[in-house]
Order: sequence, then structure tokens, then C-alpha cells
Amino acid sequence: MLAVAMADWNAVRFDPNKSRDHVESLYLKLNEPGGKRALWVKTTILSGAGRAAVAEAWAIAFDRDAGHTAAKQVVPFADASFSRDGLDVKVADVSLTAGRTHGKLAMGDSRIEWELEFDTRGDPLVPYPYPKMYEGGFPSQKTVTRFPDTRFSGSYRVNGREVRVDGWKGMQSHNWGKRHTELYAWAHVNQWDDCDDLVIEGATGRLKLGPVLAPPLTVLCVWHAGSRYHFNDVRTLLRNKGVITLRSWRFEAENAQARVRGELAADTDEMVGLRYENPNGEMTYCLNSKVSWALLELEPKDGRRVRASSNAAALEIGTKDPKHGVRMMA
Repeated sequence: MLAVAMADWNAVRFDPNKSRDHVESLYLKLNEPGGKRALWVKTTILSGAGRAAVAEAWAIAFDRDAGHTAAKQVVPFADASFSRDGLDVKVADVSLTAGRTHGKLAMGDSRIEWELEFDTRGDPLVPYPYPKMYEGGFPSQKTVTRFPDTRFSGSYRVNGREVRVDGWKGMQSHNWGKRHTELYAWAHVNQWDDCDDLVIEGATGRLKLGPVLAPPLTVLCVWHAGSRYHFNDVRTLLRNKGVITLRSWRFEAENAQARVRGELAADTDEMVGLRYENPNGEMTYCLNSKVSWALLELEPKDGRRVRASSNAAALEIGTKDPKHGVRMMA
């Protein structure tokens, strides 16, 4: 784990008094056991030179039977509230604080409302190993999952239809940077069909260095049964493998403690398309699924191999390709 003092990993980094390109999000997701339903809630700050900063609130209710529902609202940043001390966000009718979130969003014929509580115990999952990776310019996108393996209780409503939440597994995370990564895959899974006490989070990204798209860089973290395997030191990062398609992400990594490999994939109808605007006005298309399929193999050097599968996995593919084939819903 990163040896750096942080008052709170959820403290917002955006300073409205400084003119700069900035994108920042605080978000959460929760999965019904069995993988039939999931809920994703996100708040975002978007700021760019020559434009007024805005705050966005997003929600997607995934449902394999009833279909997916998405809603979004945008307000001036001055009308929203983001704390620089900890998790305390208010955007329109959406509130996110440590241990609680409630809100309502409507867009067209879609309406999503929720009232949820979640456990705030446990350590953060910090994927980058060096303080300078959070303080400097590289990588351009920073990320920390403050609550990587928490449980939610309460309820949410989709177009008036109530869904009760009783101990669903989920997470809450925070990312920030100057722009969205040029091409990326991000995943998080802590709801498995056949394994308890297992969390994986990882990403493969290709950064744009001037006009050149850099080779992919893959970061992986796996927590299992009290052991934590972070495949993120410099030598390991150079060997890690990650392959992105518009519907899947495959990965493989090895260090002195363990070897891990796996794949996540989602059918087109398991994805929701979202428009992630960059500070310069360019668009990144996020192909978002919280009900994707996942397979993981973990081989600790001093223990038994773990093989687990899930159909309640979070998978996001970020692409500049407008011909991605996923229905855009927000």
C-alpha cells in the first residue's frame, strides 16, 4: 500500500480559483447477489479554460429483465458543493457523504431515486505505488477506491418500481485528472458466484503523449482472504499485459508473490453508453456495464490457486471511436 499521508482520499482536488483543465469524479456501485441488478451513481466536476465549470450527477439502474435506465443532470459548479476535507458532495438533488447517499434524477421518461447507507470501515485500495504518481503530472488520471469492499442497505426506485437493497456488495471510489484517458478499460469485482472475500480492481490505459498514443499500461490489485497482491511496482508494470476491445478486457500479471490472469466481457445489451466530455470539448465514449461477466485465476506462490467467476462485474471501456455500437443513454 502507498506510504503517503492523505487526510482523506475522498477530498476533492479541484480548486475553482485556479484556471485549469480538470475532470474529477466521486462514484459508487452496488450489485445484487446473483447479478440480476446493479446501481451506479456518480458526481463529476468538469472545468476547462475559457468555460465555466459545471457539476454533473449521473445514475444508471442496470436490470437484466426490465432493461437499463439512465439519468443525468448538469448544474453550474457554483450551485453544487464538493468538500476539500472528505466525502461530502451535493449536486442538484444528489447527495453523497461518508456512509450515506440519497438522490433523485430524471431525464426524459427515466426517473431514478435512491436512499442508501454503506459501511465505511476498512482500508482504501490505492493502485499507484508512489506518492509522486498522485502529486505529479504522470499519470494524468489519478484514482483511489476509498471503500473497495463495502455493503449497502436501503432501497432505490426506477420509474416508481422499488428495489430493496439488503447487504449488497459494492464500492465507492474517486478519480481526478486533466482529461479522460485516451483509451482505457477499468474493472472492479467483489461479488462472485463461487468465492467470498475476493476483490479485484484494475485498469489498462493508453495515454496520448503529444500526437502519439503510448503503449498500454496495466495496473492490477487483488485482495483475497487477508492477503493483498498489488501488481504495480515499476518492473511489474512493464511486464503486465492488458488487451482492450470494445466489449472486453483481458489481463495478466506476475510478481514475487503471485500470478493473476483473467477476463471481463459484456454483451452489447449489457452496456450503457455515456458521453464523457473532456475539458477541451472532445468526447470520450464510456461503454459502461455493472452486470458483465468475469473470470479470474489467482495463483499465490505460497498457496492454493483460486479460480472465481462472476456475472456481477463492473466493466468500463473508454474509447474515442464513435462507431462503438452501444446505445448512448446519457
